[in-house]
Amino acid sequence: MYKLILAEDEEDVREGIIAQIDWEKYGFEVVEQAENGREAADAIDRLLPDVVVTDIQMPFMNGLQLAEWIRSRHPNTKIIILTGYDEFEYAQKAIKLQIDEYILKPFSSQELIDVLMKVRAAIETEIAEKENVFVLSEHYRKSLPVLREQFLSSLVSRRLRSAEIAEKSAEYGINLSGELFQSSVISIDYIRPDRSSGVPEAGPVSLRDTGDRNLQLFAVLNIAEEICQKHSFGKVFIHRDDVVLLSVSQGTDESDITGRTFAILEEIRQNVQRFLKLTVTAGAGTVCRMPSLLFNSFGDALQALDYRLILGNNRVIWIEDVESRSSQMLAYDELTQQSLIRTIKLGTVQELREVVDELFGGLDTAQVSTQDYQIFLLEIITSILRVAKEAGSETNDFIGSGISSLTELNKFNNMGEAKQWIITVCSRLMDTIASERQSSYKQLIDQAKDYIRAHYEESDISIGRVCQHLHISTGYFSSIFKKEMKMTFVSYLLQIRLEAAKEMLRSTELKAFEIAERIGFADPNYFSFCFRKKYGQSPKEYKNSSRGG
Repeated sequence: MYKLILAEDEEDVREGIIAQIDWEKYGFEVVEQAENGREAADAIDRLLPDVVVTDIQMPFMNGLQLAEWIRSRHPNTKIIILTGYDEFEYAQKAIKLQIDEYILKPFSSQELIDVLMKVRAAIETEIAEKENVFVLSEHYRKSLPVLREQFLSSLVSRRLRSAEIAEKSAEYGINLSGELFQSSVISIDYIRPDRSSGVPEAGPVSLRDTGDRNLQLFAVLNIAEEICQKHSFGKVFIHRDDVVLLSVSQGTDESDITGRTFAILEEIRQNVQRFLKLTVTAGAGTVCRMPSLLFNSFGDALQALDYRLILGNNRVIWIEDVESRSSQMLAYDELTQQSLIRTIKLGTVQELREVVDELFGGLDTAQVSTQDYQIFLLEIITSILRVAKEAGSETNDFIGSGISSLTELNKFNNMGEAKQWIITVCSRLMDTIASERQSSYKQLIDQAKDYIRAHYEESDISIGRVCQHLHISTGYFSSIFKKEMKMTFVSYLLQIRLEAAKEMLRSTELKAFEIAERIGFADPNYFSFCFRKKYGQSPKEYKNSSRGG
């Protein structure tokens, strides 16, 4: 069902239009009727209709003014203009507003139905175009290689959750099932090698001589792909300015995956030198047991690559040959930290448990030194304390006084206890932040209400002025105001003004137009209209009844 708002100031015309059409039969629901343009605008903001049917001649805001407002605020809403014959030339000026349809008065219900069917067909065509499975599939198919490369790059550049890796690898057709994983980096040597390197100095212009870095990188990738395909081992892709090799092994023997990785890297190195007249240096990282830890291995591969400054270019360097990796380093990178902080501020307890599980996931306590373990926990605690400080919370309220020195971290008997303590502490902090946020919302709304009550008499008061006073954005304010007050800013301002009008009608001798001016209405007629609509009486009738006749 498509939502429709009818704006027509003549009640009998409005009721006739509503009564003569079986709206549901034609796929429409009349969600609101408006007697003027301003009332229609407020309803459109609240109800977000698909179609607005509006007369041109209406009080307070005519149909063309309403159409212009709709186009600026709700550009996808369809507009049908009702116009008299003598107004038709005037209505033609609205072409620039992209009015969807016109109906010339007087019209039959069938004429309106025909126009509604045309508009409905246009809406459904737009929806079909947006939801066209073939078009989307074709676009997705063309984008898939890029999406695959972005996903593989994210594997080595940040820590992804295991569930996300499983979902995206399945979606992109990348097999990452295995027992062992390893990252390696292949970097082009840009220093001109000497004669001893075996690279000829003279001869035809080679790829090396072109200086086109992107072309060189792409050529290295092609060679690497051919070799990986030949051996049915590894996946290669470009990440930043290097080629990355991801190794996956079904076995549990670390020497097997490293041996095959070194063989692939060496073959790539030799082929690049032979066919491209370039040299590359490869850095091989540590072996890990989960795809989510490949970014650790990648970091080690980059560190291995740094050793070419000492060992020289045009070789394969394994991190464990140049640095001790006897204990597993616990990684708490910036993106993992941001994930924890975001969850504490905005997430649920279930999301918190998932983030903490990922933090500790894949760690073998037997391979982690006590010092590394303590540093890891302190990094997490530091993040929690930072969030608490930003929220203005007292740390003792949720973290207690039990963790006051490094040695006291040994109070946990195992990693499970540490995880549960972190979850408990973060849950308390989440409750505190949520409570303080609610209190902040209430304080903000109270300040807004005070400002509105102090300035409602001014005809130019607006949501923009209130937000400027509060130093917040209108979008943010609108959402929390409606959530807290269960009404829009415009509705609340009108309520305050009409309550003030009632008081003045009861206690003063002011006339209706004088009261309208005093409470911020630029148009006395619109004041009378709003008053009658809310209270069922005109201001004069209310004044007489409140004084006993």
